[in-house]
Amino acid sequence: MVYDFHTHTTLSDGELSPMEQIRRAVLNGYAAIALTDHAGLADCEHILKSVIAACTTAQRYWSIEAIPGIELTHLPPPAIAEAARWAREHGARMIVVHGETIVEPVPPGTNHAAVTCTDVDILAHPGFLSDDDARLAATNGVFIEISGRKGHSFTNGFVASTGRRAGVRFLVNSDAHSIDDLLTDKAARAFALGCGLSEQEADTALTDNPRLLLERVRQRPR
Repeated sequence: MVYDFHTHTTLSDGELSPMEQIRRAVLNGYAAIALTDHAGLADCEHILKSVIAACTTAQRYWSIEAIPGIELTHLPPPAIAEAARWAREHGARMIVVHGETIVEPVPPGTNHAAVTCTDVDILAHPGFLSDDDARLAATNGVFIEISGRKGHSFTNGFVASTGRRAGVRFLVNSDAHSIDDLLTDKAARAFALGCGLSEQEADTALTDNPRLLLERVRQRPR
């Protein structure tokens, strides 16, 4: 079973509509998918209304856990906590922060703002994750992503090494923007092992940690 908590639709820069994204995930053997389009405070409300409607319909008819979420992207780091709180209050059940990938000019300090924010679930593609921020992520329960996205994945090995020392909880996410980006069981395991995780660590990242995150999501008021 595949768990994927970071994907994009036509609501931002993805190729598939929210409903087709979920349908394609069903066909790929997904147990759960989060729709997490790029947003800031200006467009968060519009995106959330659309993904909430799509996820509600999908869960009614298909065997998949579809989670409405958001990826806070290129915000000034001091604005991240405010944006995450606003998104949570307006229905985001999964909050991802677009981390300091080496292939984009993400504002320095974004990783730190994410791992110190109690409303953030996942720090995506954090690039050269510092030891201090990794320790804060572990302490504050922020999951760290091993990315399936080209470019963002360049530092997966560094992230795995730093995160392991700090005891962070890893997830493997696709960061899908098209059909071909969606994960399969085989691809997800390849990303986990390819960044240097052991078989046991890969099992934890692919199964145990996703289930732990899902339990957190389920306990939140709708």
